[in-house]
Amino acid sequence: MKKTGKIRNLLSGAIMVTTLAAASAAQKPQTHPWAIVIHGGAGIIERASMDPKTDAAYRASLTQATKAGAEVLDRGGSSLDAIEAAIHILEDDPLFNAGRGADFAADGKNELDAAIMDGSNLKAGAVAVVTRTRHPISLARAVMEKSHHVLLVGPGADEFSVYAGLEQVDPSFFFTERRWQSLVRQLKKEGLPVPPRPAGAPPAPPVPVAEIESPDAHKYGTVGVVALDRQGNVAAGTSTGGTQAKRWGRVGDSPIIGAGTYASNQSCAVSATGTGEYFIRLTVAREVCALVEYKGMSLQQAVDQVIHTELTAIHGDGGVIAIAPDGQMAWSFNTPGMYRAKQAEGGKMEIGIFNDEP
Repeated sequence: MKKTGKIRNLLSGAIMVTTLAAASAAQKPQTHPWAIVIHGGAGIIERASMDPKTDAAYRASLTQATKAGAEVLDRGGSSLDAIEAAIHILEDDPLFNAGRGADFAADGKNELDAAIMDGSNLKAGAVAVVTRTRHPISLARAVMEKSHHVLLVGPGADEFSVYAGLEQVDPSFFFTERRWQSLVRQLKKEGLPVPPRPAGAPPAPPVPVAEIESPDAHKYGTVGVVALDRQGNVAAGTSTGGTQAKRWGRVGDSPIIGAGTYASNQSCAVSATGTGEYFIRLTVAREVCALVEYKGMSLQQAVDQVIHTELTAIHGDGGVIAIAPDGQMAWSFNTPGMYRAKQAEGGKMEIGIFNDEP
């Protein structure tokens, strides 16, 4: 009896240890390797029309933005935080058509759009025709987290930005001479009136600023980021200055959830750049996610199917970046180039501009 009791006690102790270990493992949060993908717009981006200095500047900025997002993820930060940090870099860089460096509408104003979406709960926020918020991506996130709405536009979005306590700037903050003179050239070419130089802009240079790239390099200009954090959540964010010389309050796909921006932990996260009207018609971002979720396609198969088959079939052009909860990363574009970068935890950063790069 004594021996039986001793065995029983040993078994009981072993079961208790196993139970405690299992409970401890259950309490310990599971971690996933993080990953991030960035785009800086697509268009007629060709080696022949870009000098080495400009090429290096774009790659440096993409590197900086990717590092900013990666550092957030490496500290255990959320995919949303990483997206916001990376897009802040791109919104402040005049090279890109977002924030400072945005294209001008035909009336000579910078009108900014942005969207962000949380794949863990399908919450989203977006803004359009914003004129005074330094970082529109942060305003989109504020709409998601501090309001009951998804999309705010125009003066109301600007008013909400003040309410949310975001950094306000004079509209002239977004002015860049290169974008302004590109607008002037296009308006003259189309026979449209050239608006007065914006108030607060620096004096016009004595000699017109020359194009440093093809005039169509930013025809589809937008910046975007998709990210996967260590909690296994994906998210997507997009920010843009719209299309050059746009008229009548035109809004593209970037702030339209499902068209230019979408994220779901059940499939993937997508940010798009291209001719917005076509991306809206196809609901490109959601279409990529649907192919992954319902048809079981790999992420690369899904983005290629949408961009090279569905979008091309209706004569649309542009590209997307995407990321999945299992760590798959992908991009696809049917233009001569797309500014892009990606990095996975423990891996090397990859950067590309032209279509002959991986």
